[in-house]
Amino acid sequence: MWPYYPDLLANPVPRYTSFPTAAEFGALKPRALSDAIANAQGDVSLYLHIPFCEQICFYCGCNTGAAGRRQRLESYLAALHREIALVGSLLPADVRVRRIAFGGGSPNAISPIDFVRLVHTLTLSFRLADPVLSIELDPRTMSEDWALVIRSTGIARASLGVQTFAPRCQQAIGRVQDEALIARTVGWLRDAGVTSLNFDLMYGLPYQTQDDLEDSLRRAHAMGGADRVALFGYAHVPHIVPRQRAVDAGEMPDQALRFAMAAQGHDWLTAHGYAAVGFDHFAIAGRDPLALAAENGTLRRNFQGFTDDGAPNLIGLGASAISSFPALLAQNEKNSGHYRMLVSQGLLATTRGIRRTDDDQARGAVIEGLLCQGRARIGRALLQAASTMLEPFIARGLARLEADVLTLAADGLPYARTIAALFDPYRQDSATRFSSAV
Repeated sequence: MWPYYPDLLANPVPRYTSFPTAAEFGALKPRALSDAIANAQGDVSLYLHIPFCEQICFYCGCNTGAAGRRQRLESYLAALHREIALVGSLLPADVRVRRIAFGGGSPNAISPIDFVRLVHTLTLSFRLADPVLSIELDPRTMSEDWALVIRSTGIARASLGVQTFAPRCQQAIGRVQDEALIARTVGWLRDAGVTSLNFDLMYGLPYQTQDDLEDSLRRAHAMGGADRVALFGYAHVPHIVPRQRAVDAGEMPDQALRFAMAAQGHDWLTAHGYAAVGFDHFAIAGRDPLALAAENGTLRRNFQGFTDDGAPNLIGLGASAISSFPALLAQNEKNSGHYRMLVSQGLLATTRGIRRTDDDQARGAVIEGLLCQGRARIGRALLQAASTMLEPFIARGLARLEADVLTLAADGLPYARTIAALFDPYRQDSATRFSSAV
């Protein structure tokens, strides 16, 4: 069991899927993103955002809305096709796309034929180098037709939003889906050729007990579907995500129980054949590409979480999607209506972002190293700035400092984000902007 030091976890911190985080984004010059795309070097990965779901869950912090209005959905997809073609025309001829991820929302909220059309436009607009394709799916709206499309487009990786198998917890977060429905989806995906299947699970939910969490872990494992498990702590931030006001905060586990659940999940999964990947991901040891990346030191972190994707450039397509380049982070307009308007004028939809200074890149490398490899080499100036703040963690055996290398101890894993945040000079007002560290 991990040692619990509540004083070290008192301050909410970012999840650090980027550095600087999106909380620091501001206005960008109009040509910032187009210049970054035109000057890209090395491989490129693509992320396509589908901001629609057939059913909206109370807990969800994603940029998504109901898919019921067909005209709005068709208008959005038309804009997405135009953006794909525009971005593809800007990339240098020698750049190759080796990864494509479809997320949301729920990509399977659109029709299978609409999805095939998107893949066709991507094929025409980019120089694809046998890319690895991945997709996020809502089991409640999965169908045999969708499974056929997944097979025909060669999608090898998929992620299912399971969250919990406990009925009372499902009701509390607006995500009701029985085990048979999830098992059917797993069967379809395996038959379609998906070789790496992730289950998103959560702890810290209303009415959730440790027995509920263990039951969900057991069911996910017994189903034979989870090559990966992303075990997230529920982030309750209704002041940022208004739909979360429907979640009964009074019935959520307290901080001590959340910590115990995180430790329980880690211990259970690592005892049943999963390797710990970073602080909240798990993958079948010795087999799944994510586990292998953690083992060989090539694990990375981007807007999709922990990944084995080593591409230096990520281009986000669709409303709210974020692009990442070594010296630039850029986010598309979040509002789908405004996004459609910009793209209809032949413009890139980027409205916010930040240029990454040399100092940002150095700090980002330290933060990513701590979160992905559990260690980082730290320059003298950064070390001097953080040395006093590091002392409580080192004194309690959660980390050790040898010369200029900071290493997290095994017991320091749940404190990884908190330690990483010590190297973040932007971190202000974190109590209102970020979620619990565990």
